[in-house]
Amino acid sequence: MDFLWALSLLGSILLTVLFLLAAWAVYYHISRTDIPPGISQPFQLRFLHCMVVMCFGLVYILKKLHLCTGYGILRLIMAGIPPRKDPQLSIDNLSFDGIPVRMYQPKGSRDGGWRGILYFHGGIGLYGSIDAYERVCRAIAKESKSFVVSVGYRLAPEHPYPTQFRDCLTAAKYFMKNAPKYGVNPDRIIISGDSSGGTIAASVCQHLVNEPDLPKVRAQILIYPYLQVIDFNLPSYQRNSRVPLFYQSHVVQFGLQYLQKDMALMKQVLEGYHVTEDIKLQYRKWLGEENLPKEFQRGKKTCPQPSSYPTPSYEEFQIVLDTTISPLLAEDAVIQQLPETYILTCGFDVFMDDALLYKKRLEDNGVAVTWYHLSDGFHGVLYFLNDWLFSFSGSQKALNSIVDFIGSL
Repeated sequence: MDFLWALSLLGSILLTVLFLLAAWAVYYHISRTDIPPGISQPFQLRFLHCMVVMCFGLVYILKKLHLCTGYGILRLIMAGIPPRKDPQLSIDNLSFDGIPVRMYQPKGSRDGGWRGILYFHGGIGLYGSIDAYERVCRAIAKESKSFVVSVGYRLAPEHPYPTQFRDCLTAAKYFMKNAPKYGVNPDRIIISGDSSGGTIAASVCQHLVNEPDLPKVRAQILIYPYLQVIDFNLPSYQRNSRVPLFYQSHVVQFGLQYLQKDMALMKQVLEGYHVTEDIKLQYRKWLGEENLPKEFQRGKKTCPQPSSYPTPSYEEFQIVLDTTISPLLAEDAVIQQLPETYILTCGFDVFMDDALLYKKRLEDNGVAVTWYHLSDGFHGVLYFLNDWLFSFSGSQKALNSIVDFIGSL
């Protein structure tokens, strides 16, 4: 009886905690979130956001109780339930120079070698995994009839930045050197990624232009990437500042965690006082709002410098000029050598302007760009492709556009 009583008490406590978390998630969502008109499936997005808030709330409680750091639980939740075996694909787990990868090959053979796609997953460098992006990589491999390699790079904070970039670069070099071993045509290799994985993809492509002994990258696919950490007040940051799943404030919060900087600097960084005025002026030629398409040049505000801020420690933030985290700042000599590029943007994504500014830089330097704009999409929409619980029409639209581009190469 004592055991049953204890079990009942534990069940009651768990139900109470879940109820409180749900109530907090609904309150947080209603009080801090904007769901603008025109966004895809708004009710479903609201429900999804409440679930995400509940997960972070649970992690917060467990961290306060010193039961976990939080990263492992969120990574496990993001990985989800593994999909069933797919009879159309051969799937193998291997290692490229010590970096774990998962390879997806459509059944059958391909004359002249397969088209090879390296995929770097998103997750702010803190979350995400090969398992989390299983559905996405399977779909790309099947729909485009391509050989896909998903790279399981190590995550921060256990492995500090720039480990993530270095792991992906290592995997890319290995694959390009050994492509024929896997039946892949080395002249048909595409480097791709979404969100922070798109950042890494852009940086890896830039680095590879200085590798004459490797085959040239055929194309790069950048799916709603962030590409600079100087200005967090571009118009898309302001218009979509409270649109799920990634707020303007979240960009800085997770960015500081990723770079292992003092979280007390969050407001200072958010308003742009982590870089000097000289740096802002130097890069205005590429970051200025006038470089955006006219239809997106609205809502820009100037943030006055509060007198309460301490003198910024600019030296601590010299990292923002590194092209491994701000590939938008690469010199023209590098940009001119980049391969044909596909860029996907979402209308309700804080990072939209980063991608549009990079698009202009590429085009100004003679690089062919295919741009697909998901006007009703939000950040992370591709991740929910074929999800058993959450499914958005934008996920399939994004996949179709990516596959069409791949098929054109």
